[in-house]
Amino acid sequence: MVPRVPLNDLVRQNLTIRDDLVASASRVIDRGWFVLGSEGSQFETAFAGYCGAAHAIGLANGTDAIEIALRAVGVKAGDAVVTVANAGFYSSTAIHAIGALPVYVDVDATTHLMEVEALRRALATQSISAVVVTHLYGRLADVEAIVALCDPKGIAVIEDCAQAHGAQRNGRRAGSFAKAGCFSFYPTKNLGALGDGGAITTNDAAIAADLRELRQYGWDRKYRVNRAGGRNSRLDEIQAALLLTKLPRLDAWNEERRSIARRYASGITHPAIQCPRDFGLDDVVHLFVVRCKDRDRFRQHLDVNGIASDIHYPIPDHRQPAYAERTNGVSEMLTETERLAGEIVTIPCFNGMDEREIERVIAVANSW
Repeated sequence: MVPRVPLNDLVRQNLTIRDDLVASASRVIDRGWFVLGSEGSQFETAFAGYCGAAHAIGLANGTDAIEIALRAVGVKAGDAVVTVANAGFYSSTAIHAIGALPVYVDVDATTHLMEVEALRRALATQSISAVVVTHLYGRLADVEAIVALCDPKGIAVIEDCAQAHGAQRNGRRAGSFAKAGCFSFYPTKNLGALGDGGAITTNDAAIAADLRELRQYGWDRKYRVNRAGGRNSRLDEIQAALLLTKLPRLDAWNEERRSIARRYASGITHPAIQCPRDFGLDDVVHLFVVRCKDRDRFRQHLDVNGIASDIHYPIPDHRQPAYAERTNGVSEMLTETERLAGEIVTIPCFNGMDEREIERVIAVANSW
C-alpha cells in the first residue's frame, strides 16, 4: 500500500537537527532558569537582526503579539481597526480582546492579500485607529503602499507576519516595514517552536519599551503596574533556545518550500485548478493554496488517492457566528473574500517532502 501524503510532517524537519535541539533544551534544563533569561535575550537579539529590526520582544504566542502590538500603538476599546476577513480570525481575536472593532476590507483576487484601493476607500469613509495587514500563506502584502497611505494620516500599521518568517522585498524582511511586526512560532510555522511562542519586532524604542511592560502584567518594575492592559505573555527559555537553534536554517528551509511550489506551479496543468505562479523572495510558501470551483469533489479525489488537503480558511471573519453582532461591519461588499472562501484548497507543501510525494501530488491533481 502506498503511504498517504500528509498535509505536513513536523517529525521530518526536527529529526534532521534532533541532536542540536536536545542539546539546546538540555542547556536550559541544566541552567535552571526557564522564563525571561539569557536564551530569550539571545533569541530576541538574533531574531531582530534577522528581520532587520532594532528590537524583538518574545511572547507566548502570535495572537497575543497582535493584541499587545495594537495596545502599544494606542488602540483602545471602541476604536476601529482595519483588517482582512480571510486570514483565520487571528487578527480579529486580538482586536476583539481589546474591545476594538474590526473593519474588514476586501482582498486581491490573485494574491489573496489586502487590496490597497479597498483600504483607501475605508480610510476615506471612517475614522480608523490602526491597520493590521496580514502576509497570508507566506506572501508579503503590498505593505509599503499601505504604510505610505496610512503614515500621513497618523494611522499605525501592524504587520501580521505569522506565516511569513523571512519573506523579503527590496532587501527588507517581514516585520521591518511598519510600526510593529507580529510573529507566531506555532510548530507548523516556517520557523516553528516545539510548542507555542511569538514575538513582536519594531524599530521604535518607545514602542519596544511599552511592549516589554505589556507582556508582563504592565510592570515597569517588579510588582509595579505602570500600564493598563498588560498580559502574562512571555516566550519561555526552552522555546527560545530551540528557535535560536532553528533560525540559522530558516532561509534554506524557505528555499526548499519555494522549490516544491515551483514544481507544483509548472507541473499541475489541470484547467480547473488555479495555482499561484510567482515564488520570489517575497513568498516563503508557508502554505500552497490553489483555487478550484468544484472544491469538494477535488478534495474527495485527493483523499481517495492518498493525498491530504485542508482549507485555509473556510469561514470569513465577518461570517463567524460568535461575533456577528459585534463586528463594526465591512467597508463594502467583500466580493473576493467570499468567493475565495468557497474555492481555496491547501495541498501538501512542507520541509522534508520527498520526490515521490511531490510527483504523486502533481499526478493525482492532474488525473482529477
